[in-house]
Formats: sequence, C-alpha cells, structure tokens
Amino acid sequence: MEENNEEKLTQNDSSMADAGEDIDFKFEPETDADSGALVDFTEKLKKLKEELKVAKKERQEYLDGWQRERADFANYKKDEISRLSMAKKYAKERFVEDLLPVLDAYDIAFSNRDVWEKVDKTWRGGVEYIHQQLLRILSDAGISEVAPSEGEKIDANFHELVESIKTEVKEKDHTVAKLLQKGYKIGERILRPARVNIWNSE
Repeated sequence: MEENNEEKLTQNDSSMADAGEDIDFKFEPETDADSGALVDFTEKLKKLKEELKVAKKERQEYLDGWQRERADFANYKKDEISRLSMAKKYAKERFVEDLLPVLDAYDIAFSNRDVWEKVDKTWRGGVEYIHQQLLRILSDAGISEVAPSEGEKIDANFHELVESIKTEVKEKDHTVAKLLQKGYKIGERILRPARVNIWNSE
C-alpha cells in the first residue's frame, strides 16, 4: 500500500512538473479525508495556471491602457503649450497692430522738420522721449521697423509699391524713390509692409 502511494506521488509530481512548466508550484502530499488516497493536484494546478494566465493578460491590458493614457496626456500637454504660444503670439500681433496708427502719428509729426522745430523745445523733447521709449519696448518684444532708404532695392516681401516714378537713370530702376509709410515686423514675419514709391527706368 505504501509503495503504491509512493508510486502515485511520483506520478503526480511528474504530471505537475509537465503541466506547470515555467511556474514553480510546490504542494505537500495531501490525502483524501474519506478514502485516504493521495489527492491528484493536476486539475488544481491547471486551474491555477489558467487563473495566472488571465491575471497576466489583465495586468498587460492595464499596463497598455496606462501607457496610452500617459502618451495621450503628454500629447495633450504639448498641444496646450503650442496653443498657448500661438495665443500669446497672436495677442502680441494684435497689440502692435492697434499701436500702428499711434506710431504713424508720430512719424507724420516728425516728418515736417521745419514745423516740428518751431514747437516748444521742452514739450518737443518730452514727446520724442516718449516715442523712443515706445520703440524700445517694441524692440524688446522682437518688433522692428521696416523703413527702406532711398535707393534701396525693392523687396516684395517687405515693401508695398504705391507709385512708380519715371527715371532716366538705369541704376535707379526698381529702387526706393520715397518712403511713404513705415512697415513693421515681428522677427521676420511682416505685420505691415512699408509703403513706397519706386523709380522705374522703362
């Protein structure tokens, strides 16, 4: 009887080893309370392996879901930063565009030097100082004037042609004859092109 039990135990151990493969389960020999025979753990081990397989699958699904959520959040954060940057840029451009008439008014006031020089010196100095402060603030924000000089080559990206003036001098052809209104840009992005008259030798 004992030999038969030992033989069954050996067979059960062998069966569990084949069924368990990469899973290290150890069971102490157990006998049935009624019959006294050794309990066969093969089915129990099979059930445990199935449960472990399900648990591993669920764990992977949770991990994949968490990784997707993490990636989605990273993309959302990146998009929000991009949108915020664009919103700031747009707000800056709108702010400068609203200031353009003020800057134009300064240019008109300064354009007639004879009249401007007759203005009270103290008052004139104060206005010029405020104008310089305004330009400095805009410069610090990356905003600069587009003010081509007479004789400068025309650049369609920065200059807007208003009138073409006839000239006999070939060297002057398609150069600035007169600056009518300054333009402004942020970096290399044009907010408003400079309005100019050009020389035309044709």
